[in-house]
Amino acid sequence: MVIPVQSSKFFENQNCEFYPCHKGLKEINCMFCFCPLYHLECKQYGGNPTYLQGDEKLIKDCSSCVMPHKPENYKMLIELLK
Repeated sequence: MVIPVQSSKFFENQNCEFYPCHKGLKEINCMFCFCPLYHLECKQYGGNPTYLQGDEKLIKDCSSCVMPHKPENYKMLIELLK
């Protein structure tokens, strides 16, 4: 799937202080900078978070997950948000 850079479905902010937030991607879709699946069990949608032990509970660490930043996942994420 080819999505034009800076379209309504893809936005890459190379001027962000955290860019690149994930290594290993040629393109990073910043449209979902905060993952819309964060509060879901995202593994069923192709996510791959790890969990860190916090003081009182586990904390989801999405730093190794690139699923919401891949242009081809835009349509699925929008459908899940409806």
